[in-house]
Amino acid sequence: MKTFNQHPDTLILLAIKLSVFYILCLFVINGHYAKAQPVHLKDEINRTSSLQQKVRNIYTSQLGIREKQPNAGPAVEQYLRYVNLPKGNPWCAAFVCWVYGQAGVGNPRTGWSPDLFPDSKVVWQRAESGKLKAESGKAHIFQQILTSEISSKLKTNPTVARQPAYRTGRLATGNRQLMEATPSTGDIFGLFFAEKGRIAHVGFIDQWDGTWLTSVEGNTNFKGSREGDGVYRKRRLVRSVYKVARYVEW
Repeated sequence: MKTFNQHPDTLILLAIKLSVFYILCLFVINGHYAKAQPVHLKDEINRTSSLQQKVRNIYTSQLGIREKQPNAGPAVEQYLRYVNLPKGNPWCAAFVCWVYGQAGVGNPRTGWSPDLFPDSKVVWQRAESGKLKAESGKAHIFQQILTSEISSKLKTNPTVARQPAYRTGRLATGNRQLMEATPSTGDIFGLFFAEKGRIAHVGFIDQWDGTWLTSVEGNTNFKGSREGDGVYRKRRLVRSVYKVARYVEW
């Protein structure tokens, strides 16, 4: 009678074949999964990146726009019409909404800056108390002095940088909490003005490094005023920012 011990080579060959078959099965299954899973995620990332770039292309195309009269002029009045306001109105918020509208991004179509920062859109917040609001206002004044010295040296198209946020952790907003995100290109920032008791100026974030942000904003000027004469690229201290809202979702 023949036994398995009399044919060790046969057993070894069988074991090898089974092992190879098993490995091939795993390779096929995992390969299919690897192809199936990231494709959707990659498409979503590409879609968001493409929309983000579209927003950036539109707001940078407006650099150099200047008022012909206070809060008036062909381009300025175009921004205001988008939010159903006549010429003569402040237009920083209208500019933001118009850019989003041209990119096909949903927005509140408002000329009132606070309306651009509902709880559902806020992804970063610097000030959470009256004391911090006051600090925000002081930082805004301080950054205006610094900005006047460095704005002329700023590159026209800085490389987009995504660095850690100025403060991380959970953010209390109204009756809810959310995880703070790192502000990025296409997000909008709001500046709090103590004398008005509200956000009174808004613009686009083009670059954010945790200490400084590079912006493109309307109704400002070389000094960074909220009642300026055109669309400018500015550099502001992160500590001067009160809130950041995101309309192009990641």
